[in-house]
This record gives sequence, C-alpha cells and structure tokens, in this order.
Amino acid sequence: MSKDGTSGSSDARKQLVANLRAGHKAARDRQPARAARQAPPPGPAAFDFSSLPQFRQLRMHRAAAEMIGLDNPFFRAHAGVAGATTVIDGETYDNFASYNYLGLNGHPQVNAAAARAIETYGTSASASRVVAGERPIHRELEQCLARIHGVEDAVVMVSGHATNVTVIGHLMKSGDLILTDSLVHNSVTEGARLSAATRMNFPHGDLHALEELLAQNRHKYDHVLIVVEGIYSMDGDFPDLPHLIRLKQNFDCWLLVDEAHSVGVLGETGRGLAEHFNVDPTSVEMWMGTLSKTFSACGGYIAGSRALCDYLRATAPGFVFSVGLSPALAGAAIASADVMAREPERVRRLAENGRRFIERARNAGLNTGPSAGLSVIPVIVGDSIGAATLSNRLLARRINALPIVFPAVAEKSARIRFFITSEHSGEQIDRAVDATAEELAAMARENVGFSSLVKSVRQDS
Repeated sequence: MSKDGTSGSSDARKQLVANLRAGHKAARDRQPARAARQAPPPGPAAFDFSSLPQFRQLRMHRAAAEMIGLDNPFFRAHAGVAGATTVIDGETYDNFASYNYLGLNGHPQVNAAAARAIETYGTSASASRVVAGERPIHRELEQCLARIHGVEDAVVMVSGHATNVTVIGHLMKSGDLILTDSLVHNSVTEGARLSAATRMNFPHGDLHALEELLAQNRHKYDHVLIVVEGIYSMDGDFPDLPHLIRLKQNFDCWLLVDEAHSVGVLGETGRGLAEHFNVDPTSVEMWMGTLSKTFSACGGYIAGSRALCDYLRATAPGFVFSVGLSPALAGAAIASADVMAREPERVRRLAENGRRFIERARNAGLNTGPSAGLSVIPVIVGDSIGAATLSNRLLARRINALPIVFPAVAEKSARIRFFITSEHSGEQIDRAVDATAEELAAMARENVGFSSLVKSVRQDS
C-alpha cells in the first residue's frame, strides 16, 4: 500500500495510460511526415482550354472587335417576357429577336396552365418516361400535336435540337442516304453525322438538283431520307411541298419536314406547310417541330404514323435515356395550341405584319434575299463586321435585332435577321425598316471598312 492509501496496481495503470497517450501523440506527430513520404508525386495541372487553337481564334476575333469599338451584340440580358418589346438594362426596346410568333409567351391562359401543371405534377417528371416519368399531360400534348399536323400520333422530347439528332441518327444507318437542303439546321447535320449514313447536299431550294441526285444515287442505298425545313430560319423562305412529295414517292424515299419556324405561321390556321399547300399531311413520313416558338415552351417532337412514334418511344436514345418533358412546359404548350386554334386572327395578323415589313424594306432598297415575308426576314449586309455594326447602331436607336455572321452563314451573306410577331405594331415595323435603311446608308457614306457594304444597300436585281 502506498503512502496515500492507493494500491501499486493503480499507479501502474496510470503509468500505462500515460504511456499510451504519449504513444498516440508520437504517432500523430509522425503521421504528416509518413503521409508526405507516401503521397504520389503531384500530377499535371488541369488542361488549359485557352491553349486550344479554336479558343485562340475566338479571342483574336474578340480583340479585333474591341479595337474597332464594336460591342458584342450577343448574350445581352433581357428582363421580363420576350415579345414585341424587351427590356435591356432597364430600358425598353422594340424587339425583333424573339420566336414568340403569335404572342403566346406570357399569355394569361398559358401561364395559368403551366402553374396548374406544377401544382399537380411538380416542376420535373423526375425520370425518363420509360422508367417512371410518364404523366397524363405528356400524352395529352402528343395527341394535341398529332391533331395539329393531321397525323396519327406524335412523340415529344426535351429538346428540339436533340429531336433531330436522335431521330435521324437512330433511324438512318450505314448503307442509307440522307439528302438535305444546303441550308438545313445544324441539328439535322449533326443527326446525319451520328447516323453514319451517306449525306449529300442539294443547293438551297433546288428540287431539280435533288431529282438529279436521286436519279443518280437512289439505287445504291437501302433507305433514303430527304430533309427540308418548313420555313428556313436564315432566309425565311419555304419549299415546294407538292413537288417534294412527288419526288419522294417516285423514288421511294422518306421525307422529314422541320416545321420549327412554320407551325403557327404557315396555313390559314397556323397548321404549317401542309395546310398552306392543302396537301394530305399523312403523305409525309415525319413532321418535326419545336415547342419553343409558337408553343411558348421548350422541347421538340416528331409527328407521324402511330407505328413510327411507338418505335421511337421504345428505341430512340434521346427519348429512352432522357428525362420526360417538364410538366409545366407540357401544360404551356397545350394551352398555346388551344389559343392558336381559338384565335386564328393571330396567324392572320402575323402574316399582315410580315407583308408590311418586307414590302417597306424592298421599297427602301434593302436586300431581303428570298424571304417570303412571314416570320423570318433577313436584311443582307454583306459581311460580318457590317452586320454586327448595323446591329449595334440599331440598338442605339432602341431596336433589338441581332446579326447572323460567318460561319452560321457565308461571309458575303452576313445579315440582320428580323423575327416578326403578331404583336408588332405597324409603327414598330416602319421604325425598324426606316432605321435600318438610314443606318446602312450612313455606314456606306462613312466607309466603315467593308467593300461589299455599298452594293448591299440596294436589293439585288
């Protein structure tokens, strides 16, 4: 027994605990050094994408624009609903850069339908429709779109671009042929590239050249797909659908018509190219469309036979492996279609506005190319710097219209692209045309630095 009355074994235990603690501390002290010795040597830093030649070229273009005092006309932030006017930095501008062709984006009925869909289903379908994302509102929308196009069925996907990519890439294969108008959308060209099928271009709108390609090549391939647009998004013209149908029937081909810019625009009630030409829509294999324009939502679709749509639902990668369309977007699109059907005067008003714009533009000597004077009207300037300069000058006059420059179009056909809506007033249209003509004339006088500008002021004969 020790002097304080505790046993020797207690002292031993205390000493043991002290030794253990000291050992743990020493081990902790040694850990950083051991970890440092065991750590692998530092790897290379993350790749610097600014070293890519493509990025260097982009930076060079931006620097050149800054040197001549040219503001970047793209990615300006807009407040509020995109319509006939827009708000930029707190100021209101006449807006000619919106796909809101029938003024349905922000319509009370459309907003209310989107809100009801959110209350019922939430903001997301939460899974692919194959897995657990199917909602009644999806089939309601597809049946609505099928009725608009006058066909058996439709299948909706979450992106217009992805719709063309996945459908063309999935249906066509090596040993097939895809014949495309030279001005088709990038989504078509990407789908053709994905498919591994042979692709051939025919000159824009030249159906005689298309016939020659078919006569020379049809027998070499299994399936042949012809792809055109209902209204071409750069030039604003449209193809001869009856002629296309005759060709595809004579040569046993499939036809896909991309109606992204023509639904809500062409036809007495906005049903598109088939209504405009009064042809049987079931004679076309595939009607493609988007929900982001007339239908005030976001997404894409294919309308056609029930067999085609059933097959795509079961096998198309962009549908099977992608989340279902947001219920709010589906609700908004259905309501937009309902308003379009109930108020055909919107379609007529859009047509009147388009005619007013193109007639006034041509009378002012502006080069509007082959535009039919509907929803898309370009004013061709002649080069990219000129187009960007004109866009900035129009913005200074409270008119928002964006340039289309190389490589989206050929350098010699760079342009300002005006999107017309049913909601533009006659005064807005007159103001835009007059300002464009005045600024082009001023740029020509000032010799802004592009040789083709003076010639571009006047309409090509």
